[in-house]
Amino acid sequence: MSEPWGPHDLGGQEGGPIDLAEHDTAYWEWQIDAMVRLALRKGLISDFAELRDGIEQLTPHDYDQCTYYERWAKSLAYTLVSRGVISRQQLEDRIDKVRARQEAEGVA
Repeated sequence: MSEPWGPHDLGGQEGGPIDLAEHDTAYWEWQIDAMVRLALRKGLISDFAELRDGIEQLTPHDYDQCTYYERWAKSLAYTLVSRGVISRQQLEDRIDKVRARQEAEGVA
């Protein structure tokens, strides 16, 4: 039987240390932030709290391995696919194109 909660809900359990060190925001993190804000402005999502549902859908492994903005990206993708804004296949095709471009540029 699986737990009735996800990895995001520690329910009073020890969560471990919190890294309070300042860091520069990476360019891709700014891009994720911009995509979320654009989705808000276009009415594709209603508020930031709506992203919580997508984050709660992450597996414990994904939740633990993803950074803050990676969780946002996965949540936004989940939300847009679940609302029919984009199909899963369209999303996967676009990801494949980006990866191919990165490999061609030697970025990956």
